[in-house]
Amino acid sequence: MTVQVAQRGVVTLPKSLRDAYNIKSGEVFTVIDLGNGSFVLSRGRSKLDDLLDGIRDELEAKGESLESMLLHLRAIREGRTTEPADAPALS
Repeated sequence: MTVQVAQRGVVTLPKSLRDAYNIKSGEVFTVIDLGNGSFVLSRGRSKLDDLLDGIRDELEAKGESLESMLLHLRAIREGRTTEPADAPALS
């Protein structure tokens, strides 16, 4: 099956697929980039997105940000600091 990218990046799923899977206008899909120009289109919001949103919310509630965590990890790698005693083990 072939589809064409229209103006503003819009892709229309063929009617046969919409009918076969009961896909309605406005439904959300997750696009996963496999690299080399290949993509997977998966119905619904990714569970990984929900998990990562929850982790972000918990860290923000503790005053952490992605930037602060990356700076701390860089300092650990460069030997400028050590992990706190209560830090979870990374595997």
